[in-house]
Amino acid sequence: MIFPRQCKEVGFADKKPFGDLVYFLSRYLIKKTDSGFEVLEIETKEGKGLLREIESTKKLAKEEETYLYPNPVLLFDRTNLIKLAKESFDKTGRRCTIFRGFDEHMTFVIDADLSLLLKIYVYDAMPPWPNLSEIIKNLEKTGIFGELEVEFEHIVRDIRDSEASVYPCRAGGFDITLDEDRLNGGEKVAGCLTARQFLAECYQGDFEIENICPADRAALENKSPYIARCCRAERCGPVTEKNQTGFIVHWGASPKIISDAVYSLCRIYREKQWK
Repeated sequence: MIFPRQCKEVGFADKKPFGDLVYFLSRYLIKKTDSGFEVLEIETKEGKGLLREIESTKKLAKEEETYLYPNPVLLFDRTNLIKLAKESFDKTGRRCTIFRGFDEHMTFVIDADLSLLLKIYVYDAMPPWPNLSEIIKNLEKTGIFGELEVEFEHIVRDIRDSEASVYPCRAGGFDITLDEDRLNGGEKVAGCLTARQFLAECYQGDFEIENICPADRAALENKSPYIARCCRAERCGPVTEKNQTGFIVHWGASPKIISDAVYSLCRIYREKQWK
């Protein structure tokens, strides 16, 4: 796959007010032709000015291989552009998709390869609101993860499937909860380490506890890399086990904390793969 890291490396060759001179940062040219576009890779000669002579030119995609995507897009959302380029290839058979941004900058993707995207598993639970999963979905729409070239698989458990008689709190809309009801002992409780600690401190009886912790589920399923939510502050941070890489964020983590966690997770995982 060929996908320029920065749109500033891509020049649009339409008119030639200064002949064959190009902007010094240009590494690729999208050249307009009589019947479409072609994409060129160039090397410029050494120089000091803003405009440089071209040392060499290589054609990366011919007119019949290029497709101009019809709508403006966020150019820095690389994951989305790779997916759109693959969809365009499936529809048109043209291996190169050219994109125009809302600011009129341009870029392209040649031979889009979805297998190069890093899949991150998102572990969460509901009800109430699956904070981690939903924030990641909303952040994705802004393009903030675009440069990471990642995609997310959301694994959100509906804790009602535990068919417990007691749940953690009223915020989930449950009738009987640990935070507002006195238990008799022997009930089935949907909970986690915090629930176990609470029951041990407040009751003498035995309880059946079904673990609903997203972080524990992530560790058990052994998928990597992952990001998971947990109510225990001491567990938050990177997880770098021998065969698994993850990141745990607190139950009420903010969008900023979650975004930083995703970036840290990608860095840790990729560094681990490079070793």
